[in-house]
Amino acid sequence: MVIRRIALPLLLAGSLAACQSGETPPADPVAATPAPVTEGAASAQAAASAGPSVSAPAAPSGSPSPKPSKPVVKTLPKPGNTSGRAAIPAAAKPVDTSDPDRTIGDGTPASCTSAAVVKAVAAGGVITFDCGPSPVTITMAATAKVRNPVAKVVLDGGGRVTLSGGGKRRILYMNVCDTAQGVSSASGHCHDKVTPWLTVQNMAFTKGNATDPTDELGGGGAIFVNGGGLRVINSRFTDNRCAGTGPDIGGGAIRVRLQGGNQPVYVVGSTFSGGVCSNGGALSSIHVSWTVLNSVFSGNAAVGNGANPARDGTPGGGSGGAIYQDGDTYQLTLNGTVVEKNRANEGGGAIFFVSNDRTGTLTIRNSTLRRNVSEGFETDGLPGIFYLGSGDPVTSGSRLS
Repeated sequence: MVIRRIALPLLLAGSLAACQSGETPPADPVAATPAPVTEGAASAQAAASAGPSVSAPAAPSGSPSPKPSKPVVKTLPKPGNTSGRAAIPAAAKPVDTSDPDRTIGDGTPASCTSAAVVKAVAAGGVITFDCGPSPVTITMAATAKVRNPVAKVVLDGGGRVTLSGGGKRRILYMNVCDTAQGVSSASGHCHDKVTPWLTVQNMAFTKGNATDPTDELGGGGAIFVNGGGLRVINSRFTDNRCAGTGPDIGGGAIRVRLQGGNQPVYVVGSTFSGGVCSNGGALSSIHVSWTVLNSVFSGNAAVGNGANPARDGTPGGGSGGAIYQDGDTYQLTLNGTVVEKNRANEGGGAIFFVSNDRTGTLTIRNSTLRRNVSEGFETDGLPGIFYLGSGDPVTSGSRLS
């Protein structure tokens, strides 16, 4: 139990819950379904309503047959802040997936199943998808779990694949301390092991659910990580959830407890919207640094109440509408990022940042924070932010309102 004191009538605490394993994948596969695509819809409708068509004249005898046209490849809308100009460090750039270790699907939506995703993630390596030329949604019948002995897992959806929890389950799980997933080949305490590396890029995640009140892991409706390393690149997270009450449960979309070797979580060119949790409607972590570049957080909510620890007669929670961070020496850096229209029932409608030993730092560069509602408390001069750390936050080139 980490205890910290605040010059406010509340005490905030972070707790490291015991690691535990998740559910067992069922045998029945769930096939992908084509995702709705608006691109070209108007022209298709016009063609359908234009009435009978006039046949073209037949080609002269002996003329070569026309070559069949290639299918038009369609992609999901581009995520992230396309106006962001933050430079991307080498460690946060997309992984080359031109020569994958394994490919999910054989070119048809029906071949892209939940079972195939679970199997590929467990095997590890660079993973791509071949589900056809149009976007598809794969509804997961089981949580895909990273095996601890693998060095890396890279999931690249090519901008056409959405993984859905169906409103029933967490989508991705990596926990180096969970021996049910095998033992990491790296030495040292489980939390400090720098592998496996999990990278998700050009993907979408929706309707992940980590609301089970008996789940001691507490958060990460789309992705839960404990140890190892995580990168999120050019991906979209919508309508993911975790438990709605609890003083230290957080991360409607992503929950990270610790990162091996104190490496930061990189989030690049990604969008988080509609996330709901007791704390941190989008992101939540303990003792973890984050570098967030050219991204968007919109319409996320921290719906708990009673803060941390919970006030008498309340279940606790309600801090960090978009981002909730707790721990000792860690950093949060936002650059080229928009954080807007998020809400917290307690503190920090946009960001809740507490460094227990006051060594952590918050840096916001060339970013916009606006219309983030804190129903309870926020730091003077920092709209939408509750901050306790080393000195004042850096806000150069940013607009906070």
